Amino acid sequence: MAITNDSWETHAKAKRDSINNSIPEKWRLTSPIPSAEQQRDVTGSFICQYLGKREIDITETDAVGIVQKTTTGEWSAAEVAEAFCHRASLAHQLTNCLHETFFDAALADAKKLDEYYAEHKRPIGPLHGLPVSLKDQFHVKGVETTMGYVGWIGTFQGKKGTGREKVFESEMVQELRALGAVLYCKTSVPHTLMSGETVNNIIGYTWNPKNRNLSCGGSSGGEGALIGLKGSPVGFGTDIGGSIRIPAGFNGLYGIRPSSGRLPYEGMANSMDGQNSVLSVVGPLSHSVASLRLVIKSLLSQQPWLHDPLVHEIPWRDEQEQQVLDLVRSSGGGQLAFGVLKHDGVVTPYPPVQRAVEIVVKTIEKLGHKVMEWNPPSHKRGNDICLTTWIYDGGANVHEAFALSGEPVSTQVANAYGTKPTDEMTASKIAATNLAKREYQKEYMEYWNSTRDLTRTGRPIDAFIAPLAPFPAARPEKYSYYGYSTFVNLLDYTSCVIPVTTVDQKVDVIDKDFKPISEQDQEVWESYDPAIYDGAHVAVQLIGRRLQEEKVLAMAEHIGEGLT
Repeated sequence: MAITNDSWETHAKAKRDSINNSIPEKWRLTSPIPSAEQQRDVTGSFICQYLGKREIDITETDAVGIVQKTTTGEWSAAEVAEAFCHRASLAHQLTNCLHETFFDAALADAKKLDEYYAEHKRPIGPLHGLPVSLKDQFHVKGVETTMGYVGWIGTFQGKKGTGREKVFESEMVQELRALGAVLYCKTSVPHTLMSGETVNNIIGYTWNPKNRNLSCGGSSGGEGALIGLKGSPVGFGTDIGGSIRIPAGFNGLYGIRPSSGRLPYEGMANSMDGQNSVLSVVGPLSHSVASLRLVIKSLLSQQPWLHDPLVHEIPWRDEQEQQVLDLVRSSGGGQLAFGVLKHDGVVTPYPPVQRAVEIVVKTIEKLGHKVMEWNPPSHKRGNDICLTTWIYDGGANVHEAFALSGEPVSTQVANAYGTKPTDEMTASKIAATNLAKREYQKEYMEYWNSTRDLTRTGRPIDAFIAPLAPFPAARPEKYSYYGYSTFVNLLDYTSCVIPVTTVDQKVDVIDKDFKPISEQDQEVWESYDPAIYDGAHVAVQLIGRRLQEEKVLAMAEHIGEGLT
């Protein structure tokens, strides 16, 4: 049933116009934005030309640096909030990365924080005055959550008259406010969330600010583009198949996919809610590991397990982090041991991704640690199991949302879900999939344990390095293989993205001796063009075991420091 008798285009345009018109006139770009051919990279000096020196100083500071100043009164929360509202406004005009802005509410909240500090001479919490951006799955009072669906405009998750419209807030939103964070915008997503590119019928396509020939990633793509342009110091996305890691990697950021149950997801909008075989998780993206640590540690101080029944009662564990630091700093030759997955046996990574993996391997060895080849159980089998969980309902949930307005399904989403629902799986089939998942997890676990015999450290490998996608970023409508990210979700491992380098068309040339191992391998490889990709960010992911967020962050930071 359509939302009204008006066409979906009318509703989409009205919403799109309201988003664009929410940008204060003083921050709107008056001259035409150059095309991608004229100006491929709009990060750095390009976006900074529209900012004042003080705004640049503030927005070029990472989250840890910001709170060092806002929690001591050196910077006011109001001036920090205004600087990021301005830079976010510019980022949206350059890439289409925002779904909602609430700058006035953010500035009012920031002023209250300043008044509190003036009266009490102390901050409200560890995130006092820190601007935080949110993926458009979080419910925030005063604004909508469309999740990219035209049919969700003016509703609460597609339903009217619930009493929750624009008043309900997700659990993490409440916790961020209690910690002193300033919330100011929500970022773009692909409708359904089930795509590595960010596109919907409301805002259009969200582009990669480092290379506007390419996608910013998905489904937390707006977060990736916004933070990549430093329109946010830190933001939160979600990940069911790579949706934190993909945008982090495509935009030169650190981003962590925690294991399920570590951070609160309660009260967030989602697709296929109730599919519990492979859970979506929430986690942060930022320019530094220290910023990720700051917000995770702060959130865990709020004891989210008291308000989200799926969160484990695991406070931040300094001792887990310290174990890594002790090994790194050991004068007795203490070493970490890493596996390296260069090829998953299905699709060949592009030359710049292969080079990034080699750079990280050499860095790890230079730091004095061990590296061994990673030969786990079949990733194709794991990927097939994961993809099966996404279609338990035959696409009924997502197509019901599309039917609310009659809007068309994007090509990217139609590749997975078609244009209409198919048969739902039986309970027996779902049970068999869950069994296959558990058997795969057990097999992978025992393979990991077996590496104890190879590392010579007395431990199995501490983590392993792998590509997060076969390409540095996806070309529009060409994200056809997710196997490098989905296996992590099936295993529910902790994974942190590490930015490594950028594409150099003179170095990352096409391998003329390439021989595909399958039609899919050939299809993916044919999309590589060094000239189109030149300048794009390239990253890898560092993968640890379940619920090892502290250790993975410590190792990622150590490797990242070695890369600089």
